[in-house]
Amino acid sequence: MNTFKHALPVFAVIAAAGIALPGCKKSEPGAKSTQDSGTQQHDDEPHTHDDGSTHEDHADDHAGEDDHAHDEVSLGAITVDGMTIELAQGHGAIEAGHEGHLVVKLPYNDKGATIVRAWIGTEDRTLSYVGKGEYAASHDDYDIHAVAPDPLPPGAKWWIEIEKPDGSKGIGSAEPIIE
Repeated sequence: MNTFKHALPVFAVIAAAGIALPGCKKSEPGAKSTQDSGTQQHDDEPHTHDDGSTHEDHADDHAGEDDHAHDEVSLGAITVDGMTIELAQGHGAIEAGHEGHLVVKLPYNDKGATIVRAWIGTEDRTLSYVGKGEYAASHDDYDIHAVAPDPLPPGAKWWIEIEKPDGSKGIGSAEPIIE
């Protein structure tokens, strides 16, 4: 039995699935990902923007800035488990199949010990890519990148999950800026 002959179709399917699915592109071994498909984390695959750049590539662009206001629009505040969470959307309007950027400001500072996740779509995460927040100590907030589902479901929202260090979780949502 020729094992290679039988493995070739499997590799073709895997390769096709990898090309067809939007998501993070691998850029450096060992770096952390900020994106998650469904509920699985991909901590071994770092996040890369559509233009091939990473957050680290843009760190010097924003050195010395007091806020993130480069292209972010406030979405206002939402309440999650009795906490008031401030939100801002970057990278322009949400488009189906494209990356969105959300900045989440918590009402407390635990130096990044909280896990913040966000996705675009419906509360049940169907066809959504979940982004895991990167804590920005200089701003005391979390930057999250997530790809919008294609097609974008009617009534799509930003969904935010806050997981505190004690393991408790809360979920809230906000209206995104959509073209």
